[in-house]
Amino acid sequence: MSLLSYQTLKNILFKVNPETAHSIGGLGLKAAPYTPFVSKFFKNSYFVSSPLLKQVLFDTTFENPVGLAAGFDKNGEYIKAMPSLGFGFTEIGTITPKPQAGNARPRLFRLKEDRSIQNAMGFNNRGADFMLNQLAKVENFDYPIGINIGKNKLTPEDEALNDYKTLLETFKDSGNYIVINISSPNTPGLRDLQNEKFITDLFTMAKEITSQPIFLKIAPDMQAQDAIDLCNAAVNAGSAGIIATNTTIDYSVTEHAKDFGGISGALVREKSYELFKAIGKELYGKTILISVGGIETAEDAYRRIKAGASLIQIYSMLIYNGPIMIKEINEGLIELLKADGYENISEAIGADWK
Repeated sequence: MSLLSYQTLKNILFKVNPETAHSIGGLGLKAAPYTPFVSKFFKNSYFVSSPLLKQVLFDTTFENPVGLAAGFDKNGEYIKAMPSLGFGFTEIGTITPKPQAGNARPRLFRLKEDRSIQNAMGFNNRGADFMLNQLAKVENFDYPIGINIGKNKLTPEDEALNDYKTLLETFKDSGNYIVINISSPNTPGLRDLQNEKFITDLFTMAKEITSQPIFLKIAPDMQAQDAIDLCNAAVNAGSAGIIATNTTIDYSVTEHAKDFGGISGALVREKSYELFKAIGKELYGKTILISVGGIETAEDAYRRIKAGASLIQIYSMLIYNGPIMIKEINEGLIELLKADGYENISEAIGADWK
């Protein structure tokens, strides 16, 4: 699919409700396992593999560092299609213990003037048992998979630890890593769990349940020192790494925003980078860092890498640019690494702090 043909498809899909458009696009991704020749064609077109980009992190091989962020594949239905779009890994979910419908519609909005997305989805998903069955279908699929988990909306804050315990026990032998999501703005009280006591209790418990690498995903709206303190608490309690950042609830970034939900895409780019940079300065070399938020170009990705990111993730900018963007980021990274004299991406990670 060329950029021109994706733009044609985008123009059609942008004429319908964004959630409907997502479902329509999802039909094609679901069909990928049943159309191997088409899948191979797209993978040959978009997937970039190079010795310069290849890494082994937590005993998992990543052919390239560009992954799909959580929220796109909430129920693990598109896993096998992701390499065909060029992604080096995927993160599924957010998944909750019990199925839930999420918030009332409309809950997904395009901020087209700002090349951004605003969502108030509310962890709509089919539940942990469904996701476990989905993962069983790809058990022998040699591709890195992260599992993003969160509490049910109706679970009281003082019982949230039990939801995460259930999820950790469910997925302790699945995928390649697990992400603790307490940073979505669309589940009431969830961000209140971004405190050192809860994080320490959670990761202490997690270590007793599974040996899977467990990451903490944080919001971009925290003060830098608060974020650093929270991340340090997570790492000290056993977290394998940090993912920064989730969506923002700073509606002052645009006059086009709704007064609810979280904003992602170009509008969060600088906000996400600045917080990630602060975290990277403190935690690079102590843990694995993954950066997400408005990344659109190889230059965007490279400055996150130099600030300490071993991996990056994309979601909203994929909607605006299509899979050619993933290829261009990876190919651009190769050229940037060569220009700086690096033989592997690992040498560039954290270069700002070396």
